[in-house]
Amino acid sequence: MKKVLVALSGGVDSSTTAYLLKQQGFDVSALTLKLYDSRSKASVSLQAIEDAKKVCDFLNIKHYVLDLQKEFQDTVINNFISSYLSASTPNPCILCNEKIKFGLLLEYAKKGGFDYLATGHYAKIEKQSDEYKLKIGKDKSKDQTYFLYRLTQKELKRLLFPLADYTKSEIRDIAISAGLPVANKPDSQEICFIETNYHEFLKKNIKDFNKKVLPGFIVDTKGKKLGKHKGLIFYTIGQRSGLGITTPEPVYVLKMDIATNTLVVGTKKDIFSRIAKIKDITFVSDKFKGNDFKAVVKIRRMHQPAAALISKDIVLFDEEQSSVTPGQSAVFYDSSYVIGGGIII
Repeated sequence: MKKVLVALSGGVDSSTTAYLLKQQGFDVSALTLKLYDSRSKASVSLQAIEDAKKVCDFLNIKHYVLDLQKEFQDTVINNFISSYLSASTPNPCILCNEKIKFGLLLEYAKKGGFDYLATGHYAKIEKQSDEYKLKIGKDKSKDQTYFLYRLTQKELKRLLFPLADYTKSEIRDIAISAGLPVANKPDSQEICFIETNYHEFLKKNIKDFNKKVLPGFIVDTKGKKLGKHKGLIFYTIGQRSGLGITTPEPVYVLKMDIATNTLVVGTKKDIFSRIAKIKDITFVSDKFKGNDFKAVVKIRRMHQPAAALISKDIVLFDEEQSSVTPGQSAVFYDSSYVIGGGIII
């Protein structure tokens, strides 16, 4: 009997993952990651651990808790803060998946003698010949492949995504029918460590905030001063509302210039671009590595995939795209399969 360790957050998706795997005959254990101060209201909290334990008691499976607060702080939260201070908009879930869940946790599972690590992600792993592929699952509205693009063959061969062939509503129905203690628990927020909003989080967690985050001028593309901004960390590319200035036509954030501490704005036509330069490129397999290739590319999770040519560290779109944002990821797809991606700079 194959041994599986389920990453159990105490939510409906991961709990149903454990239930389904047990129904399929696996030897299932579960582990809850403690990633953030348990006194907070964040999703990885004492309540989440208690909920996970209730599920494990109900399913009669072993439950472990792994404290990775320091690693999470050093890897994910510090990057989140430094990214905003350098005028980029990070995606912490992508980094957490790569370094924590499918990095440290997968290593823990291997050392513990588990054959697989399983999670409640909505994505599909397919084996074709000797290669593992990452694919969009049944529920396209819940698709999480954008957050998983940094997975490689090394990780994919040890992973299970049991929710691949279900929709969210089907998973909720299964949880209710099975009588899982968390069957009616609301979905968690996307960024687990943000209790209210990211502005408040940054104010609270940036040391010497008032020295590092200073007001400056809002300027147009010709350098004309239009007003003042509150600090560059409070803005993102493509933002229209909350600028606090009056202009003849709507303007959008085009750039946060760290060197001059200016917020550059322009009209709607100015936020479109055909080019995204990227770094830290990874591929699901080596098939596309080192070659120029065509793909469809997402530059945000909810972005409509757009055709592009990928040439080394440049993504050249066939048509202009709105709000190409530094810090976000450009993820490449071949139809419904993930090729890889990189971080926009």
